[in-house]
Amino acid sequence: MTPVLQLSGIHKRYQSLRPLRLRELTIAAGECVAVSGFDAGAAEVLVNLVTGASLPDEGEVRVLGQLTADISGGDDWLASLDRFGIVSPRGVLLEGATIEQNLALPLTLSIDPVPPEIAIRVAHLAQLVGIEAEGGHEWLPRVTGETPPHIQARVHLARAVALAPALLVLEHPGADLEAKERAAFADCIAAVAGAGTSATLVITKDDDFAKRAAPRALRLEPATGALTPIKKGWFR
Repeated sequence: MTPVLQLSGIHKRYQSLRPLRLRELTIAAGECVAVSGFDAGAAEVLVNLVTGASLPDEGEVRVLGQLTADISGGDDWLASLDRFGIVSPRGVLLEGATIEQNLALPLTLSIDPVPPEIAIRVAHLAQLVGIEAEGGHEWLPRVTGETPPHIQARVHLARAVALAPALLVLEHPGADLEAKERAAFADCIAAVAGAGTSATLVITKDDDFAKRAAPRALRLEPATGALTPIKKGWFR
């Protein structure tokens, strides 16, 4: 079976003291992999390479067997984005809308009010990412901008998985959360990835987050581009 994502021999210069190097990474359908050792700049570069927003100076990126370098134009590239669900610090929520309305956006543009059939799907999404389980609150009718960061992080995740993408990409998820909420969010990512069929790539700077979020956790060696397994403790 063709892997969902393949990166090989990657070398990409950007505004940093050293280029991003990545020797080899392959993710199969349904597999969840976390890669640690990426600062904010390197993580953004990797996301852009994976989605084809930029091309490597050396090496190849393939998504579902297709070279990103072979995407011929802007329209084709925009169409190719349907393969991805992305959680990124650059993602935007409608802060004046309710959480229910934000979760409905991937499914419909008619969010005021949310149609009943869409509301059912939204409720399932909220349950999947643990929004309604958080402290017993009724979060769906709440205005998004008035909810805590750990709830907003789960909204981003729910929107990314709403359309069952081939590849879920998470760029520094949970970086702005407190330690307890960050650990809980890593567990949430692992549960969501395990319940779905999407391949999942978690990009982080934090070894502990990587180990909690994915069965396969790797650390980048920036000087060589090698990805080495992160040793897990007795319980993780």
